[in-house]
Amino acid sequence: MKIKVLLADDHRIIRESLRALLENEADISIVAEAGNGIEALQLADQHNPHVVLMDISMPVLNGIDATKQLLDKHAGIKVIALSAHDDQRYLVRMIKAGTSGYIIKSNASAELLRAIRAVHNNQTYFCAEVSSALAEATNRHPSLAAPPLGRREEEVLKLLAEGMHAPEIGSHLHIAPSTVEVHRRNIMLKLGLHNIVELTKYAIRQGLVEC
Repeated sequence: MKIKVLLADDHRIIRESLRALLENEADISIVAEAGNGIEALQLADQHNPHVVLMDISMPVLNGIDATKQLLDKHAGIKVIALSAHDDQRYLVRMIKAGTSGYIIKSNASAELLRAIRAVHNNQTYFCAEVSSALAEATNRHPSLAAPPLGRREEEVLKLLAEGMHAPEIGSHLHIAPSTVEVHRRNIMLKLGLHNIVELTKYAIRQGLVEC
C-alpha cells in the first residue's frame, strides 16, 4: 500500500517543488494539496492521508493550530512540520501540537523522503538543523519528553550499546546503514542523549543489555 500524502503550503511553487520530489516515488501517492490550514483539515477528512506535510505559516488557519485540530480528529495521521527556520518557539509549539517530524524547507530535498517513511513507520524525524534546538527545548520544557522508542529503534539501540557499528547493524537487521544512522539520530533526539556512551548507559538502565 502506498503512503498517502497531503501537501499543505500556501505557496504554490513550494507545493510544486514538493510534488516534483515525491510523485515519482513508487511507495508514495500525493492525494491532495491545500493552500491554508482550513483546506488542509477539509481535505484530510476527504482523503484520510497517512502523512500531512504541514507548512507552519499559512493564512486563514496556521499550521500549528491546524495540526492540533487535525490530530484531535484523526489520531492516526502523522504530521511533518515544514518551516523556513528552526525557531525554537515554533518547534516547541509544533511538538506540543503533536507533530511527528520537523523539516527545514531549504533542506527538504535531502530529508523529506526519509522523514515521510520514518513517521509512517511510527518513528519521529527531526532534521539535523533543529536537533540542537530540540535538545535545548526538551531541557527547558520537560513536558516535551519524547514518546517511548519504537520496536525497531529499541533493536538499533540494543545493538549500538553492544558495540556494533551501522554496517553491522544494517546487515543484522536487513536494513541500509543509512537507515541505521537515521534511527540512531532519532533515538538520540527522542531521549535527549548526545553520544554512544550515554546511549549505552540508557540501554543498561532499561535492561536492553547487560553491563
